[in-house]
Amino acid sequence: MPQVHVSLRERSYDIFIENGALSRLLDFLFFSDFSEIAILSNETVAPIYAEKIADELRASGKRVVLFLAPEGEKSKSLEWTSRAYDALAEFNLSRRGLVVAVGGGVVGDWAGFVAASWMRGVAFLQIPTTLLSMVDSSVGGKVGINHPRAKNLIGAFHQPIGVLIDPQTLSTLPLREVRAGLAEVIKYGVIADADFFAWLEMNVQSALDLEPRALEKIIRRSCELKAEVVGQDERESDSIGRRAILNYGHTIGHAIEANTSYGEFLHGEAISIGMTAAAHLSKVLQVCADVDDLIFRQTELFQRAGLPTQMPENMDFLKLWDAMLLDKKSRDGKVNFLLPTKLGHIEKVDGVPPSAVQAALEAMRETTRQL
Repeated sequence: MPQVHVSLRERSYDIFIENGALSRLLDFLFFSDFSEIAILSNETVAPIYAEKIADELRASGKRVVLFLAPEGEKSKSLEWTSRAYDALAEFNLSRRGLVVAVGGGVVGDWAGFVAASWMRGVAFLQIPTTLLSMVDSSVGGKVGINHPRAKNLIGAFHQPIGVLIDPQTLSTLPLREVRAGLAEVIKYGVIADADFFAWLEMNVQSALDLEPRALEKIIRRSCELKAEVVGQDERESDSIGRRAILNYGHTIGHAIEANTSYGEFLHGEAISIGMTAAAHLSKVLQVCADVDDLIFRQTELFQRAGLPTQMPENMDFLKLWDAMLLDKKSRDGKVNFLLPTKLGHIEKVDGVPPSAVQAALEAMRETTRQL
């Protein structure tokens, strides 16, 4: 399987994508410069992967601590970050140490934030074990934790020294998690690669079946697209703004997660709803010439992937809007959106009024019922 390079000058690194990579962990040079290693994982992933990684590193002569958080978004919190700090302090992890995230996107975001803030920043390695983390959250250096009012409100940019992806770990992943990961994969097609979107339309079932060739294509192309965007705009700068396109669907998606206490939806599920809403908002604001075809194709692909395309029942719009006002793209009390102008291209639309969002959500309900 291929290797993808993330070009960021002195912060550049490689993404290794290889079946069976975890079975020959020490063949990779990530660990050669570190004698003390803190592995952060969760209670579900640890018995399957993290404990074995810790044992192998200890057997090679490394000093290792393994710290586990609960599964789910609740571990992306100040409480569990503080507990991780306590574990690192007791272990006496120095500035020459390495933090290794073993798990999905939640673990990667949380462990990365711990690494970014411990002693003002220590080295950090991503070992993603879910499809969503492989194709999206493990790449790009965005790390952080949640606040009760908004997702990822507390965070930093902290690039890993590398990403080690073993697609065979997906064999232990629940189908719901595979589906959630496909939401971010589909996003790449909408925002940057219409041909990739068309390929997904033809091969979504192969992806759900974890067919190796389909997984290779999905992981490699997603990482290539994200590496390209991050290489152009590492910190989502206002002057360039290229990286902002990766947030398609996330303004509403994150608001849904916050308003359901981060417990009802997986991240990819909330983002599929957010992307569906954003496509309808593109129609309301008339920014896409062939928007009906885009809405149909995107919604149909989400549904074939087993992803939700409808807002939760009884969602309070004012609370939803308040959460959107805390979105990082919002400015001066105005909510900005990333909206498709055609399949494979997306642009930022500033100052979208709440009435337009409400109209999009209503149109979304009617269209989804008809599919």
